[in-house]
Amino acid sequence: MAESNFVDYVKIYCRSGKGGRGSTHMRREKYCPNGGPDGGDGGRGGHIILRGNRNYWTLLHLKYDRHAMAGHGESGSKNRSFGKDGADKVIEVPCGTVVYNAETGEYLCDVTDDGQEVILLKGGRGGQGNSHFKTATRQAPRFAQPGEPMQEMTVIMELKLLADVGLVGFPNAGKSTLLSAISAAKPKIADYPFTTLEPNLGIVSYRDGKSFVMADIPGIIEGASQGKGLGLRFLRHIERNSLLLFMVPADSDDIRKEYEVLLNELRTFNPEMLDKQRVLAITKSDMLDQELMDEIEPTLPEGIPHIFISSVSGLGISVLKDILWEELNKESNKIEDIVHRPKDVTRLQQELKDMGEDEDLEYEYEEEADDEDDDLDYEYEEEDWEEK
Repeated sequence: MAESNFVDYVKIYCRSGKGGRGSTHMRREKYCPNGGPDGGDGGRGGHIILRGNRNYWTLLHLKYDRHAMAGHGESGSKNRSFGKDGADKVIEVPCGTVVYNAETGEYLCDVTDDGQEVILLKGGRGGQGNSHFKTATRQAPRFAQPGEPMQEMTVIMELKLLADVGLVGFPNAGKSTLLSAISAAKPKIADYPFTTLEPNLGIVSYRDGKSFVMADIPGIIEGASQGKGLGLRFLRHIERNSLLLFMVPADSDDIRKEYEVLLNELRTFNPEMLDKQRVLAITKSDMLDQELMDEIEPTLPEGIPHIFISSVSGLGISVLKDILWEELNKESNKIEDIVHRPKDVTRLQQELKDMGEDEDLEYEYEEEADDEDDDLDYEYEEEDWEEK
C-alpha cells in the first residue's frame, strides 16, 4: 500500500519516571550539635499521560516519535526539603484512540473525549527521608527510603474514528460517491475496485442547521476475515458508529445474498456490531424504473429500512437523509460504550507485521547517579509505602 498521511495504528515504547530517594541528612548548625535527622523526601517520578485532542485526526505525529519517557524525581535534601517531581510526559492523541499492551494484547485504556486525560503509566513515588523514621529509641536514623522504580511498557495505539453513520459495502458499491454527493468530503472516486484505501469522514448537512457525521471505509469482500482484499483492518472505524448503512448496487445478481455476506463478515470481526441499527441502500438505482423497483422490493431483507438511491441523479437522497436522521435519534439507537476485547497474541504478531510495526522499540538507558554521596540502602517493608 502506498504511503499515506492517514496513520491509524502505531507501536510506541513508554517509560514513566522513577521516584527520587529520600535524604539521610543530619542537621549540622552552629550551637546545635545534636540537631537530629532532617532529610527530606524524594520527588515523584513523572507519569505517562494520554490526552484527547480533537485537533488531531490520525496518529501520524507518533509514527516518528516512538519513545515517550517521563522525567525522574529528584532526591530529597537537607532541612526537610522535598525533591522536585519528575516532569510528566503528555501524549496528545485523537479522540477515539484505544491502547493495548503490545506483548500480551491486554486492553489498557480508551480516550474518546477532547481534553480527557488517562494516566497510562504512573511514576514511582519518592522515598521518605530519614526524618520520618526517628523515634524515642532511634533518634538518629541513618537510612531513608529509595524511590519507587519506574514502569515501562510497549503499547499499541489504534484509532477508531468517531462518526454517526458508517458505510458498509463491497468495492465499487458507491460509498465514496455518496459521501461526496451529500457532504463536502472529496474522496477518490474511480471505476475500479479498492479505490478507497483509507477511511474518509464527511459532515452531512440536514434541515435547520442540523448535521451528522458519516464514515466511509474501504470496501470489504467475502473472505476478508481470512485476509482477502484489504482484510478487516478498517472495520474498527465503524465499531463506534451508531448506525450502519449497508450499500448494495442495483445491478447485483442477488442483493439479499450480498447483504448477508457483508453481515457475516461483520459478525466474524465483532459479533456486537450486529446489535447496531442497520439501513439498506440500493445504489445506482437511476438505471431502474418503477416496475423493476417493485419487482426487487419483495426480495430484499426483512426487518430493516431500505431505500433506492442514485448519488449521480440525486434519486432518493433527501429521503435517505430523513431515514438516517430518524434512526439516529431513536432512543434505542444511542451510542453505547463498546466492549474492547483483549487481542489474541498470535494474531497480534501478524497484525504488527502487516502494519510494519514489528520492530523492537526497547530503549537502552544508563542508570543515573544519585545525588547522595553516601550509599545507604534501606530494606523496607510493604507498610512503609502507606500513603503519606
